[in-house]
Formats: sequence, structure tokens, C-alpha cells
Amino acid sequence: MTDSQILPATDTWVKATWEDYLQQIEQPGYEKAKGYYLDGWMRIEMLPVGSDHAGDHTLVIFTVGLFTTLKGIAARGLDNCTYRKTGKQECQPDVSYYLGKNARVIPSSTTVIDLDQYPPPDLVIEVAKSSIVDDRTAKRELYESLGVAEYWVLDVERVQILAYEMIRRGVTSGNRRQVDAHWNRGMSYLTSFTSTSASRFHAH
Repeated sequence: MTDSQILPATDTWVKATWEDYLQQIEQPGYEKAKGYYLDGWMRIEMLPVGSDHAGDHTLVIFTVGLFTTLKGIAARGLDNCTYRKTGKQECQPDVSYYLGKNARVIPSSTTVIDLDQYPPPDLVIEVAKSSIVDDRTAKRELYESLGVAEYWVLDVERVQILAYEMIRRGVTSGNRRQVDAHWNRGMSYLTSFTSTSASRFHAH
């Protein structure tokens, strides 16, 4: 890409080929950007992360880690990890988890997780403020198409969690379950998901 070329808009979906997306995400200055790609459309997120987003992000990691430990559920959490299906999809969710028998499926030396070789994460979480509409629509479709089993959107502004359990992997027909929860109740706001899902991932 030359200096005379116009850089595509960020923090919105832009029509692009897979090659255009890879070229863009590898540009200098985009080291901290988050990239998403879905069937000919890309989104590069460059917005700074506020203290409320960062605080909730940290709380989620701590709480899920504590819960899985107490319940004896094998878990591997990944922070801002890149998942890729070459030529088709790519994402960098805020937090993602491999649970139960999948907890050790990804080698520790892996950088970009190749979803043509490895399974998708069992749980994906996006902490949303300015991106809430996109997190509930386009990103949900992206995670469904990748075969993610459970997807949470943590709405910072409304102080609520939207949990989507995919009815059939790879089909855009998630079942939304709004979790009645508050940040200041810490552990309890995640229990409604984990109490119904723990049996699927419990270590034997």
C-alpha cells in the first residue's frame, strides 16, 4: 500500500478481499488494532479502550477463572487471541475459552489459531460499549459461522449480559438469553450461564 492510497475506514465494516484485509491489518501502526473478517467484509477496530471496558474485561477473566477452578472444570482462557479460517473468517474477541476436553487442544506455542486445523473456542466474550450494535449482530453471525458454542456480550452501558447459545453450530440461529445481573455482584452474574453449561465441560 502506497502513501497515496486512502486507508479504509476503521471501526466499521468495509467490503474487502481476504488479501486486502491481511494487507491492512499488517500495516505499521495497527499493532494494537483488532481485526474481523466475514465473507468479503472486514472491520478494523482502532478505538481506545476506556476504564469501564478495561475493568469489566478484567473482572470477566477473574470470575470465569475462579468459577471453573471451584467447579473443577478444565479451562484455558485466551485474551485478544486471533482465530482464522483462511480466506473466509478471522476474529479477535476480547476473551475466549476452551473448556473441558478442549482445554489443552491448542499447543502453547500457537500464535494465530488456525480453525481449519483446530476447533473453535467453546465460549467467546465481547465487552461492549460503543460497539454494542455490532457485537449483537455482525459479530454474533461471525462467531456462529465459526462454530462457537456460546457467545456473551457484556453491555457496559446497560450493565447486563446477553448470552447466545448456538442451537446448531455454523447456523445463524442463536438463542438469546438475557442474564439479569449486576457488575457489583461479581461472581453471581456469571452463574446463570455456568450452572446450566458446566455439565458439558466438567472434568472427569
